Amino acid sequence: QVHVMESGGDSVQTGGSLRLSCTASASGYSTFCLAWFRQAPEKKREGVAAINHDGTSTVADSVKGRFTVSKDDTGNILYLQMNDLKPEDTAMYYCAARGGLLGCYPDEWRFAGGTWGQGTQVTVSS
Repeated sequence: QVHVMESGGDSVQTGGSLRLSCTASASGYSTFCLAWFRQAPEKKREGVAAINHDGTSTVADSVKGRFTVSKDDTGNILYLQMNDLKPEDTAMYYCAARGGLLGCYPDEWRFAGGTWGQGTQVTVSS
């Protein structure tokens, strides 16, 4: 079973940076996918980035060049480095984790059987 918990959300000004962390205990999984999603008020949840057990990652076009996803060597901590933040990045950010070999992309349907955290709030003011 996988447990996840996010941290690092904060309020920053436009152009600022934040690093989100997600502790994901994926004991028993030799293959896994970890991902970040976000949901702004009154908007659908959208995928931001994903990374699998071997470090292969993908980032959504909407944040490419500004956000970077990474994990520690144990695979137990997932990071989202966010630079040049904009007001439209304001959202609740969620970490999701699942085991298995299904393609690792930040699509919500791929994590339907996975584990989600409670979220961490990021607010960017202009």
